[in-house]
Amino acid sequence: MPTIKAAICREFAKPLSIEEIEIADPGPGEVLVDIKACAICHSDIAFAEGAWGGVLPAIYGHEAAGVVEAVGSGVTAFSPGDHVVVTLIRSCGDCHYCRRQSRVMCEEVFPLDRSAPLKSPGGEEYEQAMRTGAFAEKALVHESQIVAVPSDIAFDSASLLACGVITGFGAVANTARVSPGDNVAVIGCGGVGLNAIQAARICGASVIAAIDLSKDKLEAALEFGATHAFDPATEDAAARIKALTDGRGVDFVFVTVGAKKALDGAFDLITRNGAVVVVGMPPSGVLAEYDPATLASWNQKILGSKMGETDIATDIPALIGHYRDGRLKLDELITAPYALEEINEAIAAVKDGKALRNVIVF
Repeated sequence: MPTIKAAICREFAKPLSIEEIEIADPGPGEVLVDIKACAICHSDIAFAEGAWGGVLPAIYGHEAAGVVEAVGSGVTAFSPGDHVVVTLIRSCGDCHYCRRQSRVMCEEVFPLDRSAPLKSPGGEEYEQAMRTGAFAEKALVHESQIVAVPSDIAFDSASLLACGVITGFGAVANTARVSPGDNVAVIGCGGVGLNAIQAARICGASVIAAIDLSKDKLEAALEFGATHAFDPATEDAAARIKALTDGRGVDFVFVTVGAKKALDGAFDLITRNGAVVVVGMPPSGVLAEYDPATLASWNQKILGSKMGETDIATDIPALIGHYRDGRLKLDELITAPYALEEINEAIAAVKDGKALRNVIVF
């Protein structure tokens, strides 16, 4: 088993420790990836703080890119040296959900799910958090979790395609299927929210209203394609949005933050036939409220969107096409690079709202 360095979470809400661990060799259908970049997602932070429970000790990090180092038996689509994006979406292609084009909900239990491929030199097992464990020099994943990318795309930019981009973009393009002329609002303008805004622009939305408490993030939202930007602490976003839409409200509201207030307030922004699309996940136990009578009589909807309902084999290449054509911003999402040994500083900057995406580079 190769020995690598990784960032370990041993106690929730405590700094991660950098330790040497062992990683298994690839088995059938598995791929060992030499990680070159791993962005820090808010989900990593929430898990490390214990927001959704989980098993410790654990290795987080799920938004990665790197180079294929070795492949297991039966792997024919990838070879050592390939540049790849590494995602948490592990799918069999043949279960109830995969056959219905919902690979993010695959119900197959893989060997990597049954036995952790990460251990200490003394044999202690580490949780491969979110099926990736990419806050480490290498990651062992199932072949369904990776997509080849052109070698001229920088690893830090490519890593963003693993989660933040596909989650925000897919919520708009796949879950809501926004059409030209639709009006939308996006609550939360971090990495996922900005990609929802980009998707709305590319899909041809008319009004694209960005809502956030951060002046810097609202400015970024305008640069990424928002037509209007509102701070709900200083102005009545619902009234402003109604004024922009002939008093009706928007067709879709994308809630990309896991805050109860944002989830509750989203229903004030939608029109008849409108939908609230829940993208961000609050901590376990947080419940949102809505008026079911209005929901029914106005034909409104609540839609969940996990990972943008992405099929990585088709959606990521399409996003790369948008990036190459200048329609999709990736480089602009990166705030700063950090070494693995600086991961706690990188996480702190994200928690303080000072970063869109900090990236660990190897």
